[in-house]
This record gives sequence, C-alpha cells and structure tokens, in this order.
Amino acid sequence: MAPSVDELKRRAACRAVDYIQSGMVVGLGSGSTARYATLCLAEKLRRGDLRDLVAIPTSEDTAQLARQEGIPLTTLEEHPRIDITIDGADEVDPQLNVIKGLGGCLLREKIVAYATQREIIVVDASKLVSRLGTKSPLPVEVIPFGWRNTQAALERTGAQPRLRLVNGNPFITDEGNYILDCYYPGIADPQKLTAEIHLIPGVVEDGLFLGLVQTVVVASPEQVRVLER
Repeated sequence: MAPSVDELKRRAACRAVDYIQSGMVVGLGSGSTARYATLCLAEKLRRGDLRDLVAIPTSEDTAQLARQEGIPLTTLEEHPRIDITIDGADEVDPQLNVIKGLGGCLLREKIVAYATQREIIVVDASKLVSRLGTKSPLPVEVIPFGWRNTQAALERTGAQPRLRLVNGNPFITDEGNYILDCYYPGIADPQKLTAEIHLIPGVVEDGLFLGLVQTVVVASPEQVRVLER
C-alpha cells in the first residue's frame, strides 16, 4: 500500500533533521510538514543524538509545540544568525523558489529565512511545479486598515485576491494582520511581481521566497531525494 501524504511529510522532515548538528541555532518552521521536523528534532534531543542547540520558532503554534517537546528556544535578538531552518512550502519551482503562507505564518517565516545560512524546505512531491502560482494562491499579508484598497491594488497586478476567512471572520496572523490569497494564472516573473506587490501601501509581506532556499527535501512513494541550489 502506498504511504499516506502524512507519512511522506514525516519522511522528508526527518531526512532534513539529519542536517542539524549539535551546538547549532535552528529555525523551526510552521505547518504540518515542519511540525514533523520539530517532533523529530525533539526525539533526537531526548535520545542524546543532538545537544547544546537552541531554536527560533516561526509561529506561536510552533513555539508552543517546541516547549511541550522540551526544545530550548531563543530569539533573533539573542542569535541574529541561524545555521539551519527547516520549513514546509506550498509550491517549489525548478529554481527552488517557493510559495509559502497557506499556514498563515509567512512574515515570521521570511524573517527567519532571511537570517538563515541554510534554508531547507521539506515537501511531498505534489508540491513541485514548473511555474509558481499554478496550484497554490500567493498569500499576501496586509494591514487591516484600508484592506479593501489594498485588495483593489493587488487586482491590478493580475490577481484575484480573496480575504482569508475562518468561520466567517478574517483570519488574523500572529502579527495581527489579514491575509489576501491572490490567485494568478501562473507567475511568469516572480521577481517583477514581488517588486510590484511591495510598492502597494498596506502590504506587509508576500509569500514569494526567492533565492532564499538552498535545499529541498522531496518525499515520494518511491524515495526521498534532495534538491540543491
């Protein structure tokens, strides 16, 4: 029987944790795949395979899980350079550019990725695409004030933006912002698009992670393989 998607995520996450060494500063991503990485890291710490490391979480949910599992936490203020971050993604293109943010944590995730020497993305094979924006919307975090004007401006970039809702109410990020999920018919020029988006007042950050990822660990039913940039 073929392994489930959750099992593929677990395999990819645990393979990524093999890159972590004792004494490192580690970024802990958010979402279902990154959760497996956090659990795998905690198990290695309990067994004594790793020691003397500290972690920086990219969301409040990840911070809570790490505390429950006994992973020592720190901050970017105390450790401004991170050795390795393990995170998930919603799409990965052949250049290892990715879309992130369906979990709602893209702002902190990008701040952590920018401070990281080696950003490792863990995915199942369904997340690989030839062009970004073909399967996943592009999440854009926006200030609540005037969000409809921001939405109209995003429409002018070619998007169909939808306010993310939870139980009929706007989804609120850890930083107190809204997310507009922007649907494009594929993104031909991600660099140009992110530059356009960041010129819009009210935009905090977008989910395009360009040139930030060094390694992608991909799990398929047949194998776990590693892609390097």
